Amino acid sequence: MRRERIDNRWQPWRWTLHDVVAQQPAFGTEARRIYADERVEHWLHPGFTVELFRDDAEGYYLNATTDAPGWFVMWRMEEAAGIAPEPIARPQIVTLSYYDAGRWLDAQETVEQVPAPAEVVDWLRAYVEAHYVPEPKKRKRPESFKPLQDRFGNPASVSTGKRFGGGGDGGGHG
Repeated sequence: MRRERIDNRWQPWRWTLHDVVAQQPAFGTEARRIYADERVEHWLHPGFTVELFRDDAEGYYLNATTDAPGWFVMWRMEEAAGIAPEPIARPQIVTLSYYDAGRWLDAQETVEQVPAPAEVVDWLRAYVEAHYVPEPKKRKRPESFKPLQDRFGNPASVSTGKRFGGGGDGGGHG
């Protein structure tokens, strides 16, 4: 995660997702600041595992077939007792699924995306190729065969007789 200084008197700092990198033993298990100067800080949050599940193959397909497949990270601001004097941005979940990211966004969570490296994209595409089965297209019934309904879902009818005004003489637009 990256914390960068912004010129705003109400919010002097902004947090953003900087990158997702492969876990290394040297990272350890605890979040820690790995770089800081007067304008920016970089924080490392190790220990996330990304698993692919067959029932989310379509979500992976949607990511794998974009121009820029990427990681989706949902993060929250949390107190960081012992490692920082102020709350820090902490990743909660990392995924490659468009559907996961969409659900989190619908729930008003903070979700950001960064490009995935070529080897991850290749892994994702291989998984999609092996497990994604498109839904069979259902034949759409022509609109002319659908029953007419009003805006409340009740049956409606259309009359062909012209009725203007309330007089019944048909002679005006009332």
